[in-house]
Amino acid sequence: MNFRKRTLGLLFLILFTSINNTFGQDKPNIIVILTDDQGWADVGFNGSTDIPTQNLDRLASQGVVFTNGYVSHPYCSPSRAGLLTGRYQARFGHDCNMPYHQENDATVGTPLSEKMMSEALKEQGYRTSAIGKWHLGDHPDLYPPNQGFDHWFGFPGGGMNYWGKSKNDIQTIYRNGKVVPENELKYLTDDFTDEAIKYISKKDDKPFFMYLAYNAPHSPDQATREYLEKTKHIEYAGRSIYAAMVNAVDNNVGRIDSTLVANNIKDNTIIVFLSDNGGRIEHADNRPYRGHKGMLFEGGIKVPFFMTWPKKIRENQHYQNIVSSLDLFPTFLNAAGAKARKEKQLDGVDLLPYITNKVKSAPHDELFWRSSGNFEYAVRKGDYKLYKSAYKNKTLLFNLKKDSLERYDISDGNSKIIANLEAAYKKWDAKNIDPNWLDPHAENVLKEEKRWEQTRKKSTNSN
Repeated sequence: MNFRKRTLGLLFLILFTSINNTFGQDKPNIIVILTDDQGWADVGFNGSTDIPTQNLDRLASQGVVFTNGYVSHPYCSPSRAGLLTGRYQARFGHDCNMPYHQENDATVGTPLSEKMMSEALKEQGYRTSAIGKWHLGDHPDLYPPNQGFDHWFGFPGGGMNYWGKSKNDIQTIYRNGKVVPENELKYLTDDFTDEAIKYISKKDDKPFFMYLAYNAPHSPDQATREYLEKTKHIEYAGRSIYAAMVNAVDNNVGRIDSTLVANNIKDNTIIVFLSDNGGRIEHADNRPYRGHKGMLFEGGIKVPFFMTWPKKIRENQHYQNIVSSLDLFPTFLNAAGAKARKEKQLDGVDLLPYITNKVKSAPHDELFWRSSGNFEYAVRKGDYKLYKSAYKNKTLLFNLKKDSLERYDISDGNSKIIANLEAAYKKWDAKNIDPNWLDPHAENVLKEEKRWEQTRKKSTNSN
């Protein structure tokens, strides 16, 4: 009889464990924290000395910092499209931000035919939340609820004031399709975090995936007195306000981390932090790298980037090989117990075998970038990087092993290397389509470079 009871008990335990696994008890929670136009050196873990980012620095030390972490595009909307689909956005013609001064229809944005990581993770039993800036389609058909997100709190457009004051349909805060009264909003960085904490703390048997896309430190430059107090040591006013906006993110990431600890779920939660592109031209710090948001120099596409998962990832790591935001989709999917290789459209790779030293080779030998069709493009292959720059009206070549700061163009005398990289680009680009719409990027590039040249020339005038 006792043997029979023990056998039945064992069978019950096996069945209970199986049911728990089926409903995701062992699956990690996943949080992507995305900032907007934040510079490489605007966090302490990348060397910042003026902006207080103690929470981000502490979290970075608890996992792996990607010292060569790239995004797939040098500005907002296309970069987000790549991140959430795990595909080079040129594959589906999302090369540009949405046009600014027109009413956009449902063909302008990431199409519903593209599978987002939110949809893939829902298939694995996850509840899903999008909080903050969307910028992947101005039309309601393309909003988060139609892209695999159960819960949505944020605004559709590319920029918004931090006090939550509405200007139009895409610069309005919504919760699950309903307008949030402005008197319920304080400061968006805090408001987005409040909503994230409520969602994390919700009692639910399902694991969660959260895409938390702060609009900070994108313009307009607005901060509360509390955050300005933390950066009053910065004597340059513009940088001081920008730094306060970054510090607001840091403070709120600390609140999220504390919530995970309080709910006893931090150990099995993956947190990824990164910026959508390089720092903006005003007030951000991309040093030591060349360039800024919009450029395909390293300063436009290399971003602060780390991942933590206490249950699986060893702390205090700095991973040197090149990785991409495109890698997050397959990494999350495999971590959730699925098989990313079945999603044949993906361009990224699962990073976990590499950062846990199960695989010794590099995740990538090549990465590619394209802006506004072939107006500008870049290839990184091994130590070399080719950049067809509209800013400089020239195809540039750099050896990043010897010259990571891209100071010395070595295109003269290296025609074979250039031909090899251009052939690699053409092979990659053959799988892409033309941009489905255009934005003012090409026009703005030429204006910016002209101003740069005129300002430098003016400095030589002795009169």
